[in-house]
Amino acid sequence: MNNNKNRLSLAIALGLLGSVTSTTSIAAGFQLAEYSATGLGRAYAGEAAMADGADAQWRNMAMLTYLEGTQISVGGIYVDPNVDVNGYVDGSTSLAPFGKKHTSSKDFAHDAFIPNLYVSHRVNEKLALGVALGTNYGMETDLGQDFSATNFGNQASIITKELNLNVAYQVMPQLSVGGGVRYVMGEGHFGATMTNNMPNLGPNLKPGVTLKYMEGTDEAFGWQVGTAWQINETNRIGFTYKSQVDLNLEGHAEGFGFNPQNSTQHYSGSMALAMPATAELASFHQLSDKVAIHASFNWTDWSSFEKLEANIPSLGLENDLIKQENWEDNYRLAVGSTYTLNQKITLRTGVAYDTSAVNEANRTTTIPETDRLWLSVGAGYAWSDNLTLDAGFTYIFAKDAKMQEHREVTGAAGIKDPATFGGEFEGETTGSVWLLGVQANYRF
Repeated sequence: MNNNKNRLSLAIALGLLGSVTSTTSIAAGFQLAEYSATGLGRAYAGEAAMADGADAQWRNMAMLTYLEGTQISVGGIYVDPNVDVNGYVDGSTSLAPFGKKHTSSKDFAHDAFIPNLYVSHRVNEKLALGVALGTNYGMETDLGQDFSATNFGNQASIITKELNLNVAYQVMPQLSVGGGVRYVMGEGHFGATMTNNMPNLGPNLKPGVTLKYMEGTDEAFGWQVGTAWQINETNRIGFTYKSQVDLNLEGHAEGFGFNPQNSTQHYSGSMALAMPATAELASFHQLSDKVAIHASFNWTDWSSFEKLEANIPSLGLENDLIKQENWEDNYRLAVGSTYTLNQKITLRTGVAYDTSAVNEANRTTTIPETDRLWLSVGAGYAWSDNLTLDAGFTYIFAKDAKMQEHREVTGAAGIKDPATFGGEFEGETTGSVWLLGVQANYRF
């Protein structure tokens, strides 16, 4: 929980009580799409087939062979999510039963600034190298203590920073291939507390007491490959695949759910968290000297995210089930256009649709994850022969979605069920997001 103000606003809820969650993340689940403000202006349509600057390597390493000389691209995107949750808590299933109560949390997903840096170098006519710094995953949420379903999760965050070392080779004039090594650094925390609906049941179990809290860090490696096929002078297809990256967040845990006798004692613990594999198929079509259209189809392997488990050796907990997730694969379709107004100004626009990584049966309080519609505009200005400045703006409409958190465990084992400490929850999430980004591209 240290240095929250300095973290990128990214998040995941991992707990007895929640799910991987929040809406600061702009793609599905806790995935981020915001790698470049240049692509933002076209809703990231056609990215695996685009070569605007050194940032192109983030989505397809093979596009490095389309860049001349040595290039640097640097920028950032500001994300402002406006997400609310409203619903009712039913206390009939809690340890101290009470009636039905309305509760809500307003604007609980934090805003963020997401920076990026890319460098590319053309070694010769066929070989190119690249270095990329950015992030693919993360979010942050804080529902606040006034929310009456904090027993299912009240705070969560994760941040991943990623370094890519890439290489690309032009096998033949029509075909380029590329690959890279990904070094991923991750940190995160999650927490849940007994709700304000419950009475004081003792020094270790009263409103606001920590039910479960975990935080940890880890580093891991992954890989990525890509290819680009230049069908002819005006048509191009690109494909890229990024591997799953397995993190094991190691740190400490505390809470009533780990030790009812001492809810504040810290224990060394860990939790496995997989950053899922992704793939993109994209196309680029130059219709005239001024107009180009481009499109993308993206897939993310969220079905690999089935459950969350904790390991706390000192308490004899190994692969202790925290939450059954049952996520589904996510798909994204984007279509965009580029218009060259003159030698100085380029205009961009795009529209995209993201499907949710979770269905209504598994959507939970801390996961207002739902389908999203993107509307984007952007522009580029050639300041000189070597320097280009880009800007992009996107407004995202998040589909209203129902959510629920019900009792999962009965009998003596129910002491591990979050509904025991505040009742069940049913509600709905509503919201929207806007993004504004700038990018500078320089060629030596």
